[in-house]
Amino acid sequence: MTHFLSTPWTRVSIVTTIVLLMAACGKGQQAAAPAAPEKPAAAPVATVDGSPISRVEYDIYLKSLLQGRPTTELTTEQRNQVLDEMVSMQVLATQAIKDGMDKDPDVAARISVLRMRVLADSESQNYLKGKEPTEAELKAEYDTDIAAMDKTEYHARHILVATKELAEQVIKKIKGGAKFEDVAKAESSDGSKTNGGDLGWFTLARMAKPFADAVKALKKGEMTSTPVQTQYGWHVIRLDDTREVAPPPFDQVKQQVSNGVIQKKLQTYADGLKKTAKIEKSL
Repeated sequence: MTHFLSTPWTRVSIVTTIVLLMAACGKGQQAAAPAAPEKPAAAPVATVDGSPISRVEYDIYLKSLLQGRPTTELTTEQRNQVLDEMVSMQVLATQAIKDGMDKDPDVAARISVLRMRVLADSESQNYLKGKEPTEAELKAEYDTDIAAMDKTEYHARHILVATKELAEQVIKKIKGGAKFEDVAKAESSDGSKTNGGDLGWFTLARMAKPFADAVKALKKGEMTSTPVQTQYGWHVIRLDDTREVAPPPFDQVKQQVSNGVIQKKLQTYADGLKKTAKIEKSL
C-alpha cells in the first residue's frame, strides 16, 4: 500500500533521528536512577524487545511527517501505520547498536551533527521567545529592502558558445546582416536557442556579474561588440527593452520580511556567542 504521506519510514526528520538513535544507544545500558517524576509518565505507544517507544517520540515523529498539518486529519489506520514505521526503525536501530554501528566513525559523526543541529534549533526557538518582530521593525526592514531593490527589469537575448573565437564569428555574422534570432537557433548551446536566444524579463541580480554588467551598459536594441565571458562560456548579448517595476506592497511580503528580521536576530545572537567562545579552526 502506498504510504498516505508518500514518505517511506527511512526518510526520518532530524529530530526523530536523534530521538531514536540516541534512545537506542541508551536502551539496554545501565543508567543512574532518575529523580522521582512529579506525575506518572505516559505509557509507551509500543515496546520492542524491552525498549519502549514513548508517546513523546511518537508525537515528534508524527508532527515531522505532517509538516504543520493537523493530526486530526489522520485515521486510526494511518496512525497505526506511522507506529509500524517507528517499530521498524527501532528494530533496525537496536540491531545497529548490536552490530556496533554506533562505533563506526562516520555514523558517530552523523549522530553528532544531527544532535548539534537539533540543539541549535532548540536554542534558536528558545532565544526567539518573546522577540517577535514589531510592526516598526518590519516596516524598517521593508523600507531598507525596497531601497536596495533593483527596480529595473531587462529583456534581452543571447547566444552562448564555447570559445571566444566562435563568439567573435557570431558577432561578425550578425553585423554582416544575419538575424540575431536565426544565429541563436543555429549556433547557441543554451536552452534559449529554440526561442532565438530570448531570456525574457529579468533583473541584473539574477545574472552572472559579467553578463549583468554587459547588459547594463547596453542601450535598447544594441548588441555587445565583444564577447562576454562567464562561467557558462562566451556570450553575445542584445538588449531588447527595459522597464521599471513597482515594489510589492508591504502587506504582500510581510511574512517574508518577518522571516528576514528573525534571521537577522538569530545571526546577531550567534555572532555574540562566537565572540565569547574560544574558536580554533584547522581547515
